[in-house]
Amino acid sequence: MGKNRRNLLFIFGLIGTALAIGLFIKIGASTVLNPEGQIAERQKDLIVFASLLSLIVVLPVFVLTIFIATRYREGNKKARYEPDWDRNLALETTWWAIPTALIVILSVITWRTTHELDPFKPLASNTTPITIQVVALDWKWLFIYPEQGIATVNYFQFPENTPIDFQITADAPMNSFWIPALGGQIYAMSGMSTQLHLIANETGTYRGSSANISGAGFAGMKFTAQSTTNGEFTDWVRQIKATASPIGMADYTELSEPSRDEPEALYALKEPDLFNQVLAQFALTGSGGHAHDENEKGSLWDY
Repeated sequence: MGKNRRNLLFIFGLIGTALAIGLFIKIGASTVLNPEGQIAERQKDLIVFASLLSLIVVLPVFVLTIFIATRYREGNKKARYEPDWDRNLALETTWWAIPTALIVILSVITWRTTHELDPFKPLASNTTPITIQVVALDWKWLFIYPEQGIATVNYFQFPENTPIDFQITADAPMNSFWIPALGGQIYAMSGMSTQLHLIANETGTYRGSSANISGAGFAGMKFTAQSTTNGEFTDWVRQIKATASPIGMADYTELSEPSRDEPEALYALKEPDLFNQVLAQFALTGSGGHAHDENEKGSLWDY
């Protein structure tokens, strides 16, 4: 194969790869790169910026690798032997200065965005936030609406353009709460409460999942998040309170038992402080364990 033909194949290969990546992003195959919320958009911008900035180093390295391997191969008798390049001050300065400058830029950007996108930081909005308390169980998600007096399993609904104040804990092995279209994941840990603030820019249905391996039922530990209009959300809450089965601490204890591929469920909340009661179980044991007998639920390694 001639030299010109090899170069053409290489160029076409690069163009084809770039087009394939662009098409992958365009058709929405990557949810993270097609955000539907304010936080997810900021995170996408950060990912794209860091990736493009890194290409300033990555692309020359790949190009030089191919160039050097081709030019200085054993069969190329025209290549000159130049052993003093390792003492070339200009080259040394170039390939150390550029990566150093990129690291400094990325450090500054990371520092700023880490504080701007702090999951504990409330979102600026003229709309009153809605509070949703999340409990990661084996292997399902419980969502509690203390202000609306309802609870759901593996499904929750909220109004569009309304900040959501998630309060998150676990009553099972450590897990991770993640809605890719709305924002990054945050860990859920037993006996501890953490926060996450998200918002959906428009109505839509979003996939949510567990982002931390937590045992045999991990693969089915998924949920649906749906953004609706304010009117639809109000009607939904009213219907649940009127028709759904009630849930209190006794019902929660039964629900918290390990189960796989749990279907979506709706409940009317009997006890508004259910989330705090879940947290209090761990304080009562004094050891960070579940208030139930440990043999009753087992551990992660038993599943």
